[in-house]
Amino acid sequence: MSAPVTTPFTVNGRTYRPPGRPLAVVCLDGCADEYLDAVLVRGRAPSIARIALHGWRGMARSALPSFTNTNNASIATGAPPSVHGISGNYFLDPTSGKEVMMNSAAFLRAETIFAAASRAGRRPAVVTAKDKLREILACGMKGVSLSAEKAREARQETHGISDAEAVVGAPTPPIYSAEASIFVLKAGAAFLERKLADFLYLSLTDYIQHKHAPGDPVAIDFLAALDREIGRLLDLGAVVGLTADHGMNAKQKPDGSPNVIYLERLLEEKLGPGNRVILPITDPYVKHHGALGSFAAVHLADARRVEDARRALSAVPGITEVHDRASAAEHLELPADRIGDICVLSGRDVVLGTRPELHDLDAVSTGLRSHGGRYEEMVPFLVSEPLGPESARRARGDLRNFDIFDLTVNGAS
Repeated sequence: MSAPVTTPFTVNGRTYRPPGRPLAVVCLDGCADEYLDAVLVRGRAPSIARIALHGWRGMARSALPSFTNTNNASIATGAPPSVHGISGNYFLDPTSGKEVMMNSAAFLRAETIFAAASRAGRRPAVVTAKDKLREILACGMKGVSLSAEKAREARQETHGISDAEAVVGAPTPPIYSAEASIFVLKAGAAFLERKLADFLYLSLTDYIQHKHAPGDPVAIDFLAALDREIGRLLDLGAVVGLTADHGMNAKQKPDGSPNVIYLERLLEEKLGPGNRVILPITDPYVKHHGALGSFAAVHLADARRVEDARRALSAVPGITEVHDRASAAEHLELPADRIGDICVLSGRDVVLGTRPELHDLDAVSTGLRSHGGRYEEMVPFLVSEPLGPESARRARGDLRNFDIFDLTVNGAS
């Protein structure tokens, strides 16, 4: 197999000049920087330490809302949600009036880096833990697309690979497990070893971070296991970039119960019935978060009462930001037609719900850790190679997690 091609390509206003060696970007789902600190200080992450010592380590802002689909789409396109159109995991579709999952590539409004890379002659592979992301990320791409969740179902004609378990050397894992993320990284290394791909995006799952705080032995063992697989990518000669889609915080009262503001009930008390609250964290993986996050979209029964709703919500302790549609589009970089009349963000230890009777809190009865708001916006950002002067200057500025392909592809000195 010939060396990776170095043909430049441009997508969404950015030009990428790939190196003549393999490249892998990893999205450490839900990995607040504290998780890296905890595993590094214990000496359990030599590969990440190697990247930090010989390459570049810093912090970046994720896209808001700080949810999985929004940020994976941003990383995949190198652009904010206002460009790519994915405003959450779940939204009220204005064309149908129905609440739907935002998993379909039909909702994507921008080309992905992987589609452009495949046209330029690179051999991309997208491997996700959660199958919900695969269609969006693989849109328009010629290459391998695989999810750990449904690896057993992969077929050559639809996924670019068959016998995925044999290739990876591991069975399809349970989605609610550490093994789901480890499988993703094993797959990436296997693809490099077998020369099946040379331009990788590997997106993990945050199940462990939803259940375990930084420093918890389970979280330390998990990060150490990820570090071993990241080491394989480095040893195979890949330029490696690491970032996250969002951070993670405990969202609990002192007694350990979920700290929830029920917006739909609150708005009914203040404005009357008929208001719809959409929780964009909603996805098929309820054991992670119970559909409770720190961002909500509100569709008012009477759109003329935006200012009344904004004042009422802004006065509630635990609510930190309330944006009307125009403000959310401008300041949160969101697509105006997919966010409702109002966007609401909550505090570090607070989540937003609809009504108590609509949430099954059994899934988070052992402690709620979640994300979505401003307090989960900052994420780690690492590149395995030293950055050149211009890239280093940019990295010291307002770095975004969706700059990761730019700095991994273009940034090496």
